Amino acid sequence: MADALETEALWAEFHHVVNMTSTELAAWLSVREAEEHTEPLPDETGSATGRHVLAILQKRRTDLTDDDVRVMFEVVDTVGDLVDGTDGPEPERSPQATRRRHRLMTLGHDPLKP
Repeated sequence: MADALETEALWAEFHHVVNMTSTELAAWLSVREAEEHTEPLPDETGSATGRHVLAILQKRRTDLTDDDVRVMFEVVDTVGDLVDGTDGPEPERSPQATRRRHRLMTLGHDPLKP
């Protein structure tokens, strides 16, 4: 596992990047997976990474595992790449912007939140 200073910095960066609350993320993962006549079990909603992000949001920093730290690095890098990879502002309603927003929200980052 990363040393204490590195973990503390990662924790802060992760919570800066993940700007959705655990309640917002849980609701998004449930809605994202719901079908017209069915709804998945709460522990089975969303991607594995999305569920892991949700679990991390519900932990204290001192309870992190090596796997949590790996996912936190992955989320910080992925969100950074997706946000930095835009070629200027896109219309909010474009299919590309919607797909990117939904992918980011699955990781706990809503680009439309201040």
